[in-house]
Amino acid sequence: MDANGGSIWPMIIFLVAIFAVMYFLMIRPRQKQQKEHDVLTKEVRVGDKVIIAGGIYGQIESLGEDTVLLKIESGATMRVARSSILGKQDVGESEQRVF
Repeated sequence: MDANGGSIWPMIIFLVAIFAVMYFLMIRPRQKQQKEHDVLTKEVRVGDKVIIAGGIYGQIESLGEDTVLLKIESGATMRVARSSILGKQDVGESEQRVF
């Protein structure tokens, strides 16, 4: 019991409950998302069409340990970090033309 005659247990239970809610709403989903991104970056292959963090679409020309050589639509190539790959481009999406 504390000086006011009340118990400290309700406060401890409240703090544990707040931590549990924060864990399940914020930390755990981010860890799951990070794990999925790691799997994606390890599974990319030459010829895959991908989207990188800058919003650039391209096709993988070659793979390095931490980098990817990406060929974009204009024919230019650029070297980007593997971690900048956001996802693979859908097959139907790659066939769409804006103009």
